[in-house]
Amino acid sequence: MWSLAFRIILRRTQRVANIKSALKRMRQNEKRRLRSRAVRSQVRTAVKQARAALGAKSLDVAALVAEAIQRLDKAVTKGVIHKNTAARKKSALARRLAALS
Repeated sequence: MWSLAFRIILRRTQRVANIKSALKRMRQNEKRRLRSRAVRSQVRTAVKQARAALGAKSLDVAALVAEAIQRLDKAVTKGVIHKNTAARKKSALARRLAALS
């Protein structure tokens, strides 16, 4: 009867709303939280791989940096991270890439 996300909400919260719209809002928030968590994880992984490649001075550095920048931009458009945070991370990656050249 109840969806998995809603059952998780019931377990995570002490007080559950009785109003239909509030219950729906809780379900929506849980879905968004899980989706944002996945996007944030992908961003962190891409940035970590790019930094590791920059540190090791491997051959595919530019491709990994470009992928990290793409993931950061996508996270910004989805509203997962702030645009200034993404700009700061992209700038740091670009500086390190330019230092290698």
